[in-house]
Amino acid sequence: MKKAKDIDELRPEYKLSDFKTKGVRGKYYKRIMEEGTNVVLLDADVQRAFPNSAAVNDALRSILRAKRTRRSPSGRATRRRAAA
Repeated sequence: MKKAKDIDELRPEYKLSDFKTKGVRGKYYKRIMEEGTNVVLLDADVQRAFPNSAAVNDALRSILRAKRTRRSPSGRATRRRAAA
């Protein structure tokens, strides 16, 4: 069995000397991660309900707004002390 280094996958019309520099692994990784790219796969039934990413984002934002309005200001219920 050949190692990956031994296999020449370069097309015959290209020569290694034609390339100015050697390829850099992960060259654009940092830029992509800084953009905050998230990929989410939706099930088919959900995908039919939302035609594009803007519709999905609007629906999720409305859920977040509803969630914020239901909470009490401190995040927990307050008790009143019984009068003695």
